[in-house]
Amino acid sequence: MTYQPTYDPRDEHYKQPYGAVSTGTVVRLTLRPPRTEGFSHATLTARFESRNNQTVTLPMPWQGFELGQDVFTARLDTRGYVGLVWYSFRLDRLDGRKQELGPYQLTVYDGSERVPRWFGEGVTYQIFPDRFRRSRIPDPAGLVGGRTVHQDWEEAPEWRPDHRGEVRNRDFYGGDFKGILEKLDYLKELGVDTLYFNPIFEAAENHRYGTADYLRVDPMLGTNEDFSRLCDEAHKRGMRVVLDGVFNHTGYVSRYFNGDGFYPDVGASQSWDSPYRPWFNFIQWPKKYESWWGIYSLPAVNENNPDYRSFIFGGEDSVVRRWLRAGADGWRLDVADELPDDFVQGIHRAAREAKSDAVVIGEVWEDGSNKIAYGVRRKHILGRHCDGLMNYPLRSAILSFFTGGGGEAFVEGMETIRENYPKFAFYSAMNSLGTHDTPRILTLLGAGGEYRDQSKEWRSTFRLSPKQRRRGKDLLRAASLLLFCFPGSPTVYYGDEAGMEGFEDPFNRQTYPWGREDRELLDWYRALGRMRKTYAALRRGELRFVYGKGPLLAFLRREGRQRLLCAFNAGETAQALFLELEGRPEPVLGRAAVDLEEGGFSLTLPPRSGVLLELK
Repeated sequence: MTYQPTYDPRDEHYKQPYGAVSTGTVVRLTLRPPRTEGFSHATLTARFESRNNQTVTLPMPWQGFELGQDVFTARLDTRGYVGLVWYSFRLDRLDGRKQELGPYQLTVYDGSERVPRWFGEGVTYQIFPDRFRRSRIPDPAGLVGGRTVHQDWEEAPEWRPDHRGEVRNRDFYGGDFKGILEKLDYLKELGVDTLYFNPIFEAAENHRYGTADYLRVDPMLGTNEDFSRLCDEAHKRGMRVVLDGVFNHTGYVSRYFNGDGFYPDVGASQSWDSPYRPWFNFIQWPKKYESWWGIYSLPAVNENNPDYRSFIFGGEDSVVRRWLRAGADGWRLDVADELPDDFVQGIHRAAREAKSDAVVIGEVWEDGSNKIAYGVRRKHILGRHCDGLMNYPLRSAILSFFTGGGGEAFVEGMETIRENYPKFAFYSAMNSLGTHDTPRILTLLGAGGEYRDQSKEWRSTFRLSPKQRRRGKDLLRAASLLLFCFPGSPTVYYGDEAGMEGFEDPFNRQTYPWGREDRELLDWYRALGRMRKTYAALRRGELRFVYGKGPLLAFLRREGRQRLLCAFNAGETAQALFLELEGRPEPVLGRAAVDLEEGGFSLTLPPRSGVLLELK
């Protein structure tokens, strides 16, 4: 006899509807203990966290007897509530013995707004602007920050710290908007729908996360008009543009702080009477101030200051609105969990008012439904805050699976996210294998780790051996197929499709190898882009896991009559997998031997591989 649990929140026999619910939904919760346990009474206790932890206790009347199990049911009303509910059960026997289950998380969100679907359905390409493509070698004279420019596009970036122990990141290569314009057709051939840019505003550092002027494009990239022209050309090709909004901190040498006096404005560090001084949190003016992670060059702002709020999102000519009018289609919020919830909500409101289908994506590294930052449970995906988040949990699960973690852990981790996230957030996630904050995915998979036990000097010159590179490419093809098959926007970090290598920053931010791309990987990524555009089930279809054990993983994507099977073998040897599924499997991408059998079919997957099959 098949084991039947007493409660399973992912099974609609126990909880209906599945997963997160919109406020006002009445949730039906059912316990099914074995009759042999002899439970006579059941109780539901629910704690409404955002309602000052109000606790409600409800009886669960006995409803009957099914398949050897007693059935107890209660209905939980979520009217007028948005936030997390932590619920648990107690089962009692006549002899005084009891059993407790839980607590379980129920996410209740504001579902009154329609979230644009374009981001999650499309393919995103992340560009680190200084390193993607340059149209000329720029002259840094007269620009903020005392910059240097590499004459040779292929030189290694500077990485050694200065006398303060910090890497100044003042060496530039000169990537610009004109260079990106020249490669828009290349990106279109990759199947790219959305361009996500790391910061583009004037800044002293090559990463531009220390904003110097929010109202001006960095002169090395071009002009404000050049940015709008780039957006226009992208739009003509059916692509949209998402900008990086860095609103938690500015640059020490910014127009607002003006630590080196570069700007004619009177900055916060120059006069107590500066209009910008209340924007910052001084511990001892002017030299001691709060900064992002203690980095002196990134002074933290006071996001509760009314003038700063008005500047970023409040006024009609605020930063958020201005750049959407200039051509952008959305914002990615840097360190979103370090921004107050109402600040994020203000950005979201301004973005939608400026452009009705604009999206806001938050940088969060953990499960964003229950993230606590600075002692506060964040409202990231409870509606009218972030439309989606960077899906680092998916990246971690993929890396773990392809490095021996097992299919069971992958399924459990992703089912937890799917259960906790509102559907709009799960399908609007930014799904990446690599970003500017992580080592290159090919290096991680080929080398088998980050090698933090080695010196940074060693990591700066490391290159994969031919054997390591072959292994890394095999795993990358399988991992990227999984990424493109999963709900959310598959996001390619510039150059991953070309086979770029490198450990942590700045080795993961080297220049794109134009003319030296790995053609095998490039062709693979183009095939992935075509696949994603061809099959609606990959863009918006339902997800159902059908196998996850050891080195094997398989799930279905379904949209209408279209059914796709995605299967993967992370092991070092070929693996056979029998699936009791209807339909004739026809290969779409990847390799697997298929044998039709009574009641289903079996797949034989090569080592370190994946396959997409359409079930006809």
